[in-house]
Amino acid sequence: MTINEMSPVVQTASITQLTQELVQIPSQGGIDPYPPIVEHLTGWLADAGLQPDVLTDDDGPVAVTCTVAGSQPGPHLVLDACLDTAAAGDRDTWDRDPFSGDIENGWLYGRGSSDSKAAISLFSHLASELNEHRNFVGQFSLLFDLDEHTGGFAGIRRYLQDAPPIDGVMIGYPGTSKIVVGGRGFWRATIPVHGRSAHTGSSSTGGVNAIVRATRLAGMLAAVFPTEPDPVLGLPPKLTITSISGGMPGSWSVVPDRCEISIDVRLTPGFTAGAAQSLVGAMCLELDETDPVDVATSVHRSTETWPAFRLPDDHPLPGRLRAGAVAAGLDPRLAVAGPSNIGCLLADRGIPATAGFGVGYVGLHAANEAIDLATVPAVYAAYRSAIIGP
Repeated sequence: MTINEMSPVVQTASITQLTQELVQIPSQGGIDPYPPIVEHLTGWLADAGLQPDVLTDDDGPVAVTCTVAGSQPGPHLVLDACLDTAAAGDRDTWDRDPFSGDIENGWLYGRGSSDSKAAISLFSHLASELNEHRNFVGQFSLLFDLDEHTGGFAGIRRYLQDAPPIDGVMIGYPGTSKIVVGGRGFWRATIPVHGRSAHTGSSSTGGVNAIVRATRLAGMLAAVFPTEPDPVLGLPPKLTITSISGGMPGSWSVVPDRCEISIDVRLTPGFTAGAAQSLVGAMCLELDETDPVDVATSVHRSTETWPAFRLPDDHPLPGRLRAGAVAAGLDPRLAVAGPSNIGCLLADRGIPATAGFGVGYVGLHAANEAIDLATVPAVYAAYRSAIIGP
């Protein structure tokens, strides 16, 4: 029997078992220690005949990776899934222990089951199978990164430091209905807005209230921010005031002289980080011209920004994955995600990525997270076909 004749159904029980074992080892980002789940996964990979490598930084393990080479030279693809998870949150909102890995009516429950321990299990089994047969061209690497749900992304950053050239990345975020081929980027900043302090009851001067100026600036930004969908992405840019703070609780008699706004801007190909900086800066200047104080309003941009990205519809990377999905009985559409994702970070480095396709799920980042085990064979077959061809 050749590899193309082998049925992925034979893998389902083992994929389910490893997913269950991984769910039962808590790996909440920034909460749980990572060595236990790293040790379990690397043990499984080694027992499956693979040679896993653990990437570390000063704080400990940040990723598990290994590479499988085909019978002939060719492109280098990466299968990526995060090994850490969102926090379980209030356990009273769960119908069962969030780390039970319970299986009921064809659903496997637990935090991280969908994001993204099912993908880790699925990709690990695929690597084990193809490592035995090597009936494909090129090579592919597994990248199971940590520090994803904390927003630090130390795992993928560490991997990219020493990785060989990468021709494409396929990220196993869940969902069978779409293959994510784009996403909005982000630009973030804090804006200290100044005023002039005074006694709140003074009859000689009322001072200048920094909180009032800050809320005025927020309204100005909302009024001028573009709302038309980007022609490439199909989504508009978006601005959100994520926090506003000023004054001192209990200081009833003092006009506040400083207030700080934090803003999150979601970028599109037509509205870049430079456009965001220019627009926000212009509004700060306008505020100071119409409502002057002694200290100018300045923009303190975040040290990091990610660009928006969108793979062309005819790009071979999603084409290979979609062809495999269709052959397995699925019909995912190519779609763009509103939130940023690792595909944005990769795009900034010139690496194409599909940023989502995986098992069916419910409760992502919510209570009662679960995966639909009936979708495992088709998703496995889709990724296998994307690696080895039809």
